[in-house]
Amino acid sequence: PMQLLSSLAGIQRGQGPGTVSHYNIAPVLDIYGAVDGTDLGSVAAQIDRLVQNNSKYLARGSRVAVRGQIDTMRSSFRGLIAGLAFSIVLVYMLIVINFQSWLDPFIIISALPAALAGIVWFLFVTHTTVSVPALTGSIMCMGVATANSILVVSFAKEQLPDLDTAADAALLAGFTRFRPVLMTALAMMIGMLPMALGLGEGSEQNAPLGRAVIGGLLFATVATLFFVPSFFALLHNRRRGA
Repeated sequence: PMQLLSSLAGIQRGQGPGTVSHYNIAPVLDIYGAVDGTDLGSVAAQIDRLVQNNSKYLARGSRVAVRGQIDTMRSSFRGLIAGLAFSIVLVYMLIVINFQSWLDPFIIISALPAALAGIVWFLFVTHTTVSVPALTGSIMCMGVATANSILVVSFAKEQLPDLDTAADAALLAGFTRFRPVLMTALAMMIGMLPMALGLGEGSEQNAPLGRAVIGGLLFATVATLFFVPSFFALLHNRRRGA
């Protein structure tokens, strides 16, 4: 039998979406936005604050999920940070196999915290946000910094049996390897300078890579020439004393 619609539901005029979208079967209301005049990371932080401050006003059973470029950026960050950590561990294990020692590889990678500090400092000074190119440049910087430290530590270890103290071997290594280490770092930094300046149309997107490499190598080179030999002398003197 026919029934009146008014007996089944109430009808009133109102405003609502013209279409109902679904994501993973669940109905969703998509809100789109574009980035203009700022970086994606800053916009993502502002959106997170807005969501957190207004989550108490959400209806029961509903939630806010940030997707799109922000989700892609964050997944890329997680992958690159994991790759950076894995590369440091892998480099350390390879050096352990080569040197047949746990101590000398530890001395070699002791310059890497200085490289990380240089990357953070240079990105801050140049007002550059952390991005995928910046993290890629960080991984490149770690490789060059490790190679320079290997030059110093391997030479100091070769000279250690012929000298009286580890301090003498470290000092000789610092002076002897000064030019190779400095030239390697300078060549890399000068090569990255045009990229870091962001000259040319579209080149600004790769500028963080060059800036990360330059800042990291700047600090890592100083650490390689001064801190690494001192650390080598300290640990090997303790080993001899023991």
